[in-house]
Amino acid sequence: MAYMLLIMEPAGQRQSRSEAEGRALYERMLRYSAELKERGLLRMSQSLKTDSEGARVQRRGERPSIVDGPFAEAKEMVGGFFLLTCQTLAEAITIARECPAAEWATVEVRELGPCFE
Repeated sequence: MAYMLLIMEPAGQRQSRSEAEGRALYERMLRYSAELKERGLLRMSQSLKTDSEGARVQRRGERPSIVDGPFAEAKEMVGGFFLLTCQTLAEAITIARECPAAEWATVEVRELGPCFE
């Protein structure tokens, strides 16, 4: 089964770090990715740029709405993800507990599946 670990970071947290601190945390995450890949669990992982460099798109009826980031109402942003192959939710949670980002962010664990279930 496929599970996604979503790294939910507090908004503005990245800006509070020095470049050296940010690079050190990023290196830890790269090592974690490499370990998951060696264990045959990792399908894909990626860090995302901050929401200040993103946009939100909605369409209600025929009118699209586009809002450029940062998003003032957001308390968290998706900072990155890991797409895994695991046998159970419990296994995915165990892997999430090992994630370095759990020290400074929330790691949300979600199984992939259709939205109608």
